[in-house]
Amino acid sequence: MEKRLKPATLCVRAGYQPKNGEPVEPPIVQSTTFKYDDSEEMGMLFDLKKEGYFYTRLQNPTNDAVANKIAALEGGVGAVLTSSGQAANFYAVFNICEAGDHIVASNEIYGGTFNLFGVTLKKLGIDCTFVNPESTEAEIEAAFRPNTKALFGETISNPGCKVLDIEKFADIAHRHGVPLIVDNTFATPINCRPFEWGADIVTHSTTKYMDGFATQVGGCVVDSGNFNWSAHAEKFPGLCQPDDSYHGLTYTQSFGKMAYITKIVSQLMRDLGSVPAPMNSFLLNVGLQTLHLRMQRHCDNAQRIAEFLRDDPRVAWIDYPGLPGDKCHELAKKYLPNGSCGVIAFGLKGDRATAIRFMDALKLAHIATHVADARTCVLHPASHTHRQLSDEQLREAGIAPDFIRLSVGIEDCEDILDDIKQALDQI
Repeated sequence: MEKRLKPATLCVRAGYQPKNGEPVEPPIVQSTTFKYDDSEEMGMLFDLKKEGYFYTRLQNPTNDAVANKIAALEGGVGAVLTSSGQAANFYAVFNICEAGDHIVASNEIYGGTFNLFGVTLKKLGIDCTFVNPESTEAEIEAAFRPNTKALFGETISNPGCKVLDIEKFADIAHRHGVPLIVDNTFATPINCRPFEWGADIVTHSTTKYMDGFATQVGGCVVDSGNFNWSAHAEKFPGLCQPDDSYHGLTYTQSFGKMAYITKIVSQLMRDLGSVPAPMNSFLLNVGLQTLHLRMQRHCDNAQRIAEFLRDDPRVAWIDYPGLPGDKCHELAKKYLPNGSCGVIAFGLKGDRATAIRFMDALKLAHIATHVADARTCVLHPASHTHRQLSDEQLREAGIAPDFIRLSVGIEDCEDILDDIKQALDQI
């Protein structure tokens, strides 16, 4: 039996195995096109009867090496990289949905995803019902319809830092014959592998912790290979019925456990083209090689800072699952025993202006749209990432006017604490 490598080793080694005399880093294949001497061979590639590369919009050796590493880290059968996390979530859903279909999603999700599901998908004829993940199973199940095709949630919500009860959501999804899709961006596979708790598909914004250094924008979709599409063939005709655009090929029959990923590559990438540049995938791989080290430091720093904020009288409230007494602490102990992430949600006593004064007074931490990289940064979601949402939508997404999202970096923790203290002294 082949030895199962630990996550730290997979971060460094998975996805690419150099042969004798080859480079140890996956080469950057910065080419759109691949040459063949045989016309028939090229035709077989287009018919999906042969594996290989012919156009980077569909597949590229650099992209595939990094996708394979992420699949190994998550414990999936296959993965595909996308040009952004938004593209990853869109592809994950659109791969099994079409006009007239419906999905159910947690309302504790990233504002961009909330808008994607609640507004943009509706323009394509796909409806979404948002549910409170803390609701009872019966209440969540009430949102399902005969045309529901997926259930969606985030392992750790952005920006609210709520922990998803993955097993509960997986049980609900499977009772209704649909997959559970989990965005695992904040936890990363270092701190949680949703497939081990019943999730079927995992997505990532690789822009965040996986990159770690704000060098590239990207996303990833990973398939567990565990969901039996054929058992629910009437729900998923795109996978279980002939594809006219590929001469009547049926993905589940031709590709088995790789059906879902193959369809994303051969159909969605072909038609929509949200492919990352090979250079970006190379940069992502560099970040992945230290992911296991950085996540530990992020969590250690964030825990100390969360404890400080909890005890400071100027802080009105704080959400961080690593804190005893946090409403997600028990879920964190179950799903995130080694730590959650470096993101803390809190509010200061006062009003929106108080939050702004605090943020403007920070010197080490910088105000940035970005989150989850090596540098400590801060954001006011109601004013920034979620400003496209109405007041009603903000409330539905759990965003209060005083909500501050602090993304704790990997700097020396004492320096971060000193910066926070001096900023608090100025509010």
